[in-house]
Amino acid sequence: MGIQERIRELEDEIKRTQKNKATEFHIGLLKAKIAKLRRNIISTGKGGGAHFDVKKSGDATIAIIGFPSVGKSTLLGKITSAESKTAAYEFTTLTCVPGMLEHKGARMQILDLPGIIEGAKDGRGRGREVISVARNSDLILVMLDARHPEHYEVIVKELYGMGIRLNTSPPDLTIKKMIRGGLIVNSTVKLTKINEKIIKGILNEYGVHNGDVVVRQNIDTDQLIDVLEGNRVYLPAVVAMNKIDLVSEKELRKKLNIEYIPISAEKGKNLDLLVDTFHMKLGFMRIYTKPHGEEADMTEPLVVRKNISIGELCRILHREMYSTFRYALVWGKSAKHSGQRVGLEHRLQDGDIVSIVNK
Repeated sequence: MGIQERIRELEDEIKRTQKNKATEFHIGLLKAKIAKLRRNIISTGKGGGAHFDVKKSGDATIAIIGFPSVGKSTLLGKITSAESKTAAYEFTTLTCVPGMLEHKGARMQILDLPGIIEGAKDGRGRGREVISVARNSDLILVMLDARHPEHYEVIVKELYGMGIRLNTSPPDLTIKKMIRGGLIVNSTVKLTKINEKIIKGILNEYGVHNGDVVVRQNIDTDQLIDVLEGNRVYLPAVVAMNKIDLVSEKELRKKLNIEYIPISAEKGKNLDLLVDTFHMKLGFMRIYTKPHGEEADMTEPLVVRKNISIGELCRILHREMYSTFRYALVWGKSAKHSGQRVGLEHRLQDGDIVSIVNK
């Protein structure tokens, strides 16, 4: 039996199992088995055939994910200088088309990817190649046709199946493996979605029989498995509801109770709001450079991602700056005092002034 057949068999067993307190342990183990089977699929992102070779550029990369013919190519043409073929039939884009968006000093690479369909995570319609590109992006734009809001749940499910978690953070728990002593589970919060028996059962399924587990969040079974798998990516996401001019927005909100930006890529409606939201979600900040012994350049800041380290900044400024680094002097919010001397691991904040001293 192949991997996909085995996964489907286990998923069918979960569907057949009545969910209650007596069966939650069994369901947890089934989910762990499925996750282990999916591991190779997620790590390779392969579905056969050619792969998308995407070279990242700019300050951040945004992947557009949506069903065929939702307007991805039209949007790319409106907000960047790229040209992606458009037509009134499905699967027009058969490869990845990049474009560059410049906004408030930040350069954002926008990737127009082929449309995905239900079953993408299992390889349908080159879905795994598409989603593997999305895994390596900095933000995902989920683009929907306002006439088909039900596609949202399908897209989230497909991304989830390939290890992508949208608009959430990694679960707050630690697992310290030991040689002996059994499993000791401690929680700093009340657990209502999982219990100690399930935690230990899933850990045993992963071959962990001795260790200390500290849970600091009211996690569920899926979140515990995510930590054990270690290959999940947690990405910010924006939902754009395209062709909003073709539907009643009042009726649409009755069908889909999520936050979205109503747009019309064809008519240019709300595209400025969409681009502003990209910038906000990506958390860009300004860093000013100060050559050693000179005044700081306060006219043209570097636009970088939030929480950047001195080491990461060095790599952006010049490829040799990291290897010849001695120390940096920092003025601003991240410094304990003006001109604080720091190392490569120091994290910067918006508006900081940095002077890097090399060997």
